[in-house]
Amino acid sequence: MKEILFKLGHAAISFYAKGEHGIGQGNPDIQDYIMHHVRDQVVIPLNLLGFDLSITKHVIMLWLAAMVLMISLPLIVRSKSLVPRGPINFIEWIIVFLKENVIEPQLGKDANRYAPYFLTAFFFVITCNLLGLVPMGSTATGDISVTLALALFTMMLVQYSAMRHYGFVGYFKSFVPGDVPKAMIPIIFIIEIMSMFTKHLSLAIRLFVNMVAGHLVIFAILSLIFMFKNLLISPFPVFGIIFISLLEILIAVIQAYIFTILSAVFVGLAIRPNH
Repeated sequence: MKEILFKLGHAAISFYAKGEHGIGQGNPDIQDYIMHHVRDQVVIPLNLLGFDLSITKHVIMLWLAAMVLMISLPLIVRSKSLVPRGPINFIEWIIVFLKENVIEPQLGKDANRYAPYFLTAFFFVITCNLLGLVPMGSTATGDISVTLALALFTMMLVQYSAMRHYGFVGYFKSFVPGDVPKAMIPIIFIIEIMSMFTKHLSLAIRLFVNMVAGHLVIFAILSLIFMFKNLLISPFPVFGIIFISLLEILIAVIQAYIFTILSAVFVGLAIRPNH
């Protein structure tokens, strides 16, 4: 039985190490084996007018997350009871917590105007994060292109909010303090523009790195079984995987919260610079 298990494990790694996966010429490579499970994978190849519009696993998970929210939330909140019970009580608690502790402190009287975006962002990010923990699933927020798109939405909201608050001319004037020497204005303006892109880029990278790191650790621990080829050590990697998986649930929630609060901070700084 012991030999059969090792042969099956060795065969699995060898399969992912074959040339068609771009991982060498049949020699097992733990690093490539791990990355194969973390990278996005094309499910339905699609090329239209020279553009690669292939449907990947992460795209499917994004659709699934949107579908889960569009179906589950209306069903949960359809209750007309004055006293919320069950799931609706939990959803209401999340909404009240985010509004009172994240949105209102950053946006003040404008909280209700921007609350729909921040609540949508929180529920969408946390759903994508948690779906990645489902067996055979994939973490869409572990894809930098997905987190960049989310950060881009926040950046567009920040610019819209600033233009709406200051006006078009006042928006550009806000990039340069009034007491700056005229010779320094072009330099300060460029630095502020770069700073604007950098802080939103960090928003995308922070979410991406934290969500992909957990999967890397899990597969790295799993590979120890095949590296040492000893069933006696197998309980330790298994317990390690269980611990990291539970930790990932916490990280999934925390990262959704961090993305939401930083987005609210950026919008709040755009419309309330002295706050």
